[in-house]
Amino acid sequence: MLRFLLLLLLPLLLAGPRASAQTAPLNATLDGYDYPFPVKTLPLKIEGQALSMAYMDVAPAARPNGRTVVLLHGKNFFGAYWRETIKTLAAAGFRVVVPDQIGFGKSDKADIHYSFHQLARNTKQLLDTLGVKKAAIVGHSMGGMLATRFALMYPETTEKLVLENPIGLEDYRVGVPYQPVAQAEATERNSTEASIRKYHATYYPNGYPAAHDQWLLPLAAQTRSLDFPKVARANALTYDMIYQQPVSYEFSRITVPTLLIIGQADRTVVGKALIKDPKVLAQMGQYPALGRRTAAQIKGAKLVELPNVGHIPHLESPAQFYKALLAFLG
Repeated sequence: MLRFLLLLLLPLLLAGPRASAQTAPLNATLDGYDYPFPVKTLPLKIEGQALSMAYMDVAPAARPNGRTVVLLHGKNFFGAYWRETIKTLAAAGFRVVVPDQIGFGKSDKADIHYSFHQLARNTKQLLDTLGVKKAAIVGHSMGGMLATRFALMYPETTEKLVLENPIGLEDYRVGVPYQPVAQAEATERNSTEASIRKYHATYYPNGYPAAHDQWLLPLAAQTRSLDFPKVARANALTYDMIYQQPVSYEFSRITVPTLLIIGQADRTVVGKALIKDPKVLAQMGQYPALGRRTAAQIKGAKLVELPNVGHIPHLESPAQFYKALLAFLG
């Protein structure tokens, strides 16, 4: 009888820690959540605050080609979601540097004035510290706005520029009503796993894949932490940065070789929920047209269009993404 009871209880005992690990709260810097490669930190001082910027610095897994690629994450993400891209680049001989920007991932959630100029400067300081003189800069979503700003500020450091479904191809201030930071912060504080899941599902026009949970659940776990007000504040401040600091008027100033990889089914608009006029909403987030317009503005830019792919090609259609990326990097 005892043996029978043990057999019944064994699956529950084995499942217990695993289930609790998935639901346990994660603090502002995702302590206890493992990244795919070792994480180091860069000390920064911004607005009188001593801050820590987390990053991965991954050595080539094959014969080194002497080149470096920097991967810049999007707003609702963190550096770990580049895992397979890092492996692919390292296997091709590249050194890969993947920072979590201040306000994201394992980096500090500072209450500061966020700007793409400051984030670009932080990234340049990281590369200087690592002894990287020149690198290919790859940015996804918000990371595309940051990569654009980096290339404009540091063209001598930017070997090549790759923009993967970047936001900021249009000026959101034109169609998205303004909201004060306090309003955005209040909305962020009400975030739950269900609301985050609903938003992330919009990234996938062909249906939300279960595999994406690995990038969603850490964000959901933060909503259950005592640190979450700090995370919500940073989320609101970085939303305001995106809204207030467009790069769409400066693409013609880019002088480095540039590739745009654009999932054609993407309809992302930052602040979409604030748009009440259906006509305005229908005009925004049209990535096929935005991609072509932006490529025409950047001298010599190459455009790769991925049919029926949404906002995150490196997760949704990795083979097509890697093919375009590696061909461009050379």
